[in-house]
Amino acid sequence: MALLLVTIAGCGSKAPASAPAAGTGSATAQAAAPVTMDHKYGTTTIPAAPKRIVTVGLLEQDSLLALGIVPVATTEWFGGYPGAIGEWAKDKLGGAALPQVLKDTGSGPQFEKIAALNPDLILGLYSGLTKEQYETLSKIAPTVAQPKEYIDYGIPWQEVTKRVGTAVGKAAEADQLVKGIEERFAKVQQEHPEFKGKTGLMATLYEGYFVFGSQDPRSRLLGSLGFQLPADLDKAIGDKFGANISRERLDLLDTGVIVWSVPDAAKGEATLHGDSVYKGLAVVKEGREVYLPESTPQGDAVAFLTVLSLPYVLDTLVPRLAAAVDGDPATKTAL
Repeated sequence: MALLLVTIAGCGSKAPASAPAAGTGSATAQAAAPVTMDHKYGTTTIPAAPKRIVTVGLLEQDSLLALGIVPVATTEWFGGYPGAIGEWAKDKLGGAALPQVLKDTGSGPQFEKIAALNPDLILGLYSGLTKEQYETLSKIAPTVAQPKEYIDYGIPWQEVTKRVGTAVGKAAEADQLVKGIEERFAKVQQEHPEFKGKTGLMATLYEGYFVFGSQDPRSRLLGSLGFQLPADLDKAIGDKFGANISRERLDLLDTGVIVWSVPDAAKGEATLHGDSVYKGLAVVKEGREVYLPESTPQGDAVAFLTVLSLPYVLDTLVPRLAAAVDGDPATKTAL
């Protein structure tokens, strides 16, 4: 259930029958070791450039691939992608073997399987590792847990990229990757001044109305495009990445634009519009809704939000946001 709250989506993936060879590209990591990194549970020293990396965080594989490194194992989040490599990232594999896919079933990492892979680095930046889990992993290999500066599963994509770059001795290259994506955001803001200052949020139909707050990467995405969260939203959510709101507080959803993550766009819209209170909101009457179907690259990329998925997100989501806020309810925002 805890993993479901993080994913708000998910389905199984079949792992390869055997573990792949050492991560392709690892040998090219810059010789910047040893590196000492801070995190929620202290510090970790990486004594040498890693060659066999396991990710127990849910999306660090994209940063590794962007840096030319294929991990030996990944932890599956959702989508059922081979090797837990999304459509937006698979070209970065080149001819390398797919990583072995691990699963977090709610009881934590699969320690025995991880140990059998003989890793020399374990990354858990986008994770909810407990101290006990971190200590167990640290007995297998140097482990970098989630940062203390953010809530669990709350580290921004920029920080994931930069910290992965530091861990593998490619900090300068990671900085350039981040700079490139931030320049694309700046370009979108320049091309779409209508986004600036408008309120917006992302939500999903999980046990009612589940809304993502300011500490969730999805909300930060909208902020990077120029939108801002409703002023009272975080008061209703608290210090979590998101929370359910009651029908009595549906006024929080009456924003300049609302992006819904739903299993099926048509069914999700029908469910929402079947609620007389929600249907009466101006955001609905004026056609300012965007529906992202889960288990599709478009929907999954918005949930993933990494240095590799963001270009795809900007290409597919921005035109739909522009259609939603153009002032014409008749403009279609569908895929």
